[in-house]
Amino acid sequence: MDPTATAVSPGRPVEPGVDARTRFLTRVYVHVLAALLALVAVEVSLFESGIADRLYQAMRGVPWILILGAFMVFGWLARRVAWRLESLAAQYAALAGYIIAKALIILPLLNRAERFAPGAIRSAAQITLMAAAAFTLVVWWTRVDFTFLRGVLRWGGLMAIVTIVASLLFGWHLGTWFNLAMVTLAGGSILYDTSRILRNYRKNRYVAEALGLFAAIAMMFFYVLRQLTRSQRMLRGWR
Repeated sequence: MDPTATAVSPGRPVEPGVDARTRFLTRVYVHVLAALLALVAVEVSLFESGIADRLYQAMRGVPWILILGAFMVFGWLARRVAWRLESLAAQYAALAGYIIAKALIILPLLNRAERFAPGAIRSAAQITLMAAAAFTLVVWWTRVDFTFLRGVLRWGGLMAIVTIVASLLFGWHLGTWFNLAMVTLAGGSILYDTSRILRNYRKNRYVAEALGLFAAIAMMFFYVLRQLTRSQRMLRGWR
């Protein structure tokens, strides 16, 4: 979930009944899995074709702080667009566009990790999947309503954007604490989105909801990988 997005989805509630609710939840998580696999497929194709190296060289001059800002802004725009589209085809287009944009934004970090922190990509993926599963199970097992996090996530997202802009203006370095804060924000987003979906699922909105969960998981992966890459490079410098 993008923390700055609104929490109200258009559309009519799903018709009551366990079967309808189960179908909706199944569709959401199938689309989340499909989006993750599609992101992996895009990245693999970019690296195997050699396009990744060319894009990396072209993007080397781009300040990292702008990449962090783009990550937040694209997530916010994609969710707002998806939530306002009634057509499933349009929602799919928004999801596909977000996957492609995310693949390009993550590319420099993946390339850097591949060069300077061997194994960090796999470790980050494992940590992210385990954390996302844990947050999801917390909601499913406890049935605690985490929608109260809406305000916290919104302000957290705004503060993250303000911090990124301030670091660009004043030359601040966003290191470990910022990475950990963003991972925490992503975890809160998974709790919020999962809780809202279980209680306020809506007809023909499963693609938009899947986009929200996918965005939160992708954000967690990005900052986990950023921290692992940073840590490995620091360790190598001390040896």
